[in-house]
Amino acid sequence: MDRFSSTTTTIPFAFHGAKDDITMQFSLIWTQIKAPLIVPLLRISVFLCLIMSVMMVIERVYMGIVISLVKLFGRKPEKRYKWEPIKDDIELGNSCYPMVLVQIPMYNEREVYQLSIGAACGLSWPSDRIIIQVLDDSTDPTIKELVQVECQRWANKGVNIKYEVRDNRNGYKAGALKEGMKHSYVKQCDFVAIFDADFQPESNFLWRTVPFLVHNSELALIQARWKFVNADECLMTRMQEMSLDYHFTVEQEVGSSTYAFFGFNGTAGVWRISAMNEAGGWKDRTTVEDMDLAVRASLKGWKFLYLSNLQVKNELPSTFKAYRYQQHRWSCGPANLFRKMVMEIIKNKKVSLWKKIHVIYNFFFVRKVVAHINTFVFYCIVLPATVLVPEVVVPKWGAVYIPSVITLLNAVGTPRSLHLLVFWILFENVMSLHRTKATIVGLLETSRVNEWIVTEKLGDALKVKAGTKALKKPRFRIEDRIHLLELGVGMYLFFIGCYDVMFGKNHFFIFLFIQALAFFIMAFGYVGTFIPNS
Repeated sequence: MDRFSSTTTTIPFAFHGAKDDITMQFSLIWTQIKAPLIVPLLRISVFLCLIMSVMMVIERVYMGIVISLVKLFGRKPEKRYKWEPIKDDIELGNSCYPMVLVQIPMYNEREVYQLSIGAACGLSWPSDRIIIQVLDDSTDPTIKELVQVECQRWANKGVNIKYEVRDNRNGYKAGALKEGMKHSYVKQCDFVAIFDADFQPESNFLWRTVPFLVHNSELALIQARWKFVNADECLMTRMQEMSLDYHFTVEQEVGSSTYAFFGFNGTAGVWRISAMNEAGGWKDRTTVEDMDLAVRASLKGWKFLYLSNLQVKNELPSTFKAYRYQQHRWSCGPANLFRKMVMEIIKNKKVSLWKKIHVIYNFFFVRKVVAHINTFVFYCIVLPATVLVPEVVVPKWGAVYIPSVITLLNAVGTPRSLHLLVFWILFENVMSLHRTKATIVGLLETSRVNEWIVTEKLGDALKVKAGTKALKKPRFRIEDRIHLLELGVGMYLFFIGCYDVMFGKNHFFIFLFIQALAFFIMAFGYVGTFIPNS
């Protein structure tokens, strides 16, 4: 008995002794490498991040000034470019109207195929001057049959609709669009309108866009704004709305008003087919075939026009998984396109120097590369790391004032969501991890560079889904728990960094409060992605 007692009392002491030895070893190693290695590296990182932050805030302030001037003194599109209704001609009849092709690329779109086909077939335009082309890449035989039956139903009503399939999915969406342009009946078309499967244009869409192209030979593209039908579904869709509204309210408008250039959004736009052909048509070398075509057309001297008052209804990803895959494509593709085209842009002789600077510096480098990398590295790594290294000081103007200005300028796009600003900051901070990873993949052109996963769309099922969510308790899968951990770690690091800069390292109770607040907001925000707003 005594032997057993002595053994049990010896084990805890041995365990604590080993633990103390490990702690001392780590402490010794940290002390030895801190001054010669960690501190210099961290100071260099802070310096580089501050430079990138200044680049970001200058670009945001510049766009804020320009959009303010555009709103105050800028002329409407109808004043900047000639626009008048296409007039009927008794002798020519409907032949005075240009021939318009409407393309709808889709892939296993069970929930939305009827909405998109119905909206396209409902477009108001002379019936003999419009062709609806459904490009179905579906791999599910049941869905493929449903889409074909729907096309036949509209054809029986007298609509000139073509159902096109191919025996492979090479090039994904770009491949489908490129294949669709090869059909003989397309040669008679002057313009092509493109709508993704979840987009529902109003019936007067062509009447408001095509006249710009008819009366202005220098215009290649008319882009409409997106209107989100499910923005109020949950907290996550509200966060997406805030980010995308800034893109459409500011970035697209500034590009259109100043340089007549912006990135085509891949849908809800009308192209001049001759401009597309001159630019080389669709290419599948990146996952942003729309942006690729826009940049190439711009380098040929063509101009683009954005119509902010023309809105087309569409759907936001309503699950974190779908949104994450979408953001990978939207971050990886532009970075990869930048790598492929930067020298071509520099050498181009058809566009002005200022337009080259705008495309390379503002459009690509700051918005598509610096913004993603700096958000993650600075706020999720460098700032929290300074908590452990008191020798490295981050100025408040770089850690507090600049981010505040950027955030407030971004919020002007969605004034109704100002009260959700804190959630948006945290959500974007966490998403920066995925965007940074995708940006690096695009710049280095690694194996996942052309990964394409179609974003899930729900269509009319949104109403059923919202009702189901209200009745059922959310069930967390293993993957959801991993995302929960990502959110928690990202937000935790962000708040530690803010605490360190604003309060120093001696306010212990404030430190505990910020930790609790970080985890509370993290949990509430994540659960909010599953629960619809009331």
